[in-house]
Amino acid sequence: MAARGPGDEGGDGALSSPRLRHGTPERAGLDPERIARLVRDVRTLPDGPRPWCAGAVLLAGRGPVIAAETACGWAVRYAAYDEVNDRGVELPSAARVPMTLDTPFDLASLTKLFTTIATVQQIERGTLGIDARVGAYLPEFTAASRHDITVRGLLTHTSGLRPELPLYDAPDAATRLALLRAEAPSSKPGEYRYSDLNMLLLQHLLERLTGRPLDALVRDGITRPLGMTATSYGPRPGAAATEDQGRPWAKADRGMLRGEVHDENAWALGGVAGHAGLFSTAYDLAVLCRTLLNGGSYGTARILGPDFVDLMLTDPGLGFRIDQPWFMGELAGTGAAGHTGFTGTSLVLDPATDTFLVLLANTVHPRRRPADNGPRAAAATHLARAVTGPPGP
Repeated sequence: MAARGPGDEGGDGALSSPRLRHGTPERAGLDPERIARLVRDVRTLPDGPRPWCAGAVLLAGRGPVIAAETACGWAVRYAAYDEVNDRGVELPSAARVPMTLDTPFDLASLTKLFTTIATVQQIERGTLGIDARVGAYLPEFTAASRHDITVRGLLTHTSGLRPELPLYDAPDAATRLALLRAEAPSSKPGEYRYSDLNMLLLQHLLERLTGRPLDALVRDGITRPLGMTATSYGPRPGAAATEDQGRPWAKADRGMLRGEVHDENAWALGGVAGHAGLFSTAYDLAVLCRTLLNGGSYGTARILGPDFVDLMLTDPGLGFRIDQPWFMGELAGTGAAGHTGFTGTSLVLDPATDTFLVLLANTVHPRRRPADNGPRAAAATHLARAVTGPPGP
């Protein structure tokens, strides 16, 4: 077993919340046969002529017990993408990099969860109102101000902003900022419309409010107190490879990416963005899941109070998606929360059963394809069906 950071062993004391530890499915109140099927199915994902991913890491459990953990396939399998033959150019076996439990992944849109938590921390402290108008903090964002976009609208993706802007095509930072400031809603506010721009506006709001950059807020407010030492913005040279990025299938010509943020807008913004840019491991994300299932505490650290965790995880959710069968399978329906990332990342936590599932894969290696969420939903369904009773002690 690879070495772990803080949280391997349960902490004692009245002020401590349970930390993650490795155990058996039975210890977690999970059916061992169903968990075995979950692991077997994930281990087939890198197989076949058109594999779902080059490699994957799974970590799942219940309560503080990690009941399933496996790594399969390759962190780096391809040297390039062959556009003519529509296939990856495979590296020689000796040059490939195997996937391990500690391989960092480009989290893509899972980054939004960290931006959300950083925002809710300010709401808890009373320095930010959830229904405050963005224009009150960022008056130079004239379109957001004119249309009365609120913090809640950004957190719930109901601001009306379109999914993205081509910031990667802007010639300089000043032009990118001008585009964001002038961007007005393109659909009716109040209707759900998933948008990266919501989190980019939240990033600017947080940085204006606190006088600190987003990466420092995430580090000092979330990852450092929780001992998530493997979670940070890039570059991360040892990360799982993503895409041989090139037009026309991508939005920029950057070649094979490994350890550099995949999202073109996050790349154009220097790698630190509200919607993308973080790298992490399955274990670190499991710590985040346990923190939220514990009401905002992990060990002796507390990053949020229980009421504010509930605010994030109660339908319609803040940042988190709630009860989405398309990637949560049968875990959806009683208040499960989670998110997916374009590079192949996902996590689900279910307060009703105290279960959590982290599935990280490099599905865009060597190039992006239309999303297939079937394996994510199937993995979550295995976990839902594995619940046999209350979690173990």
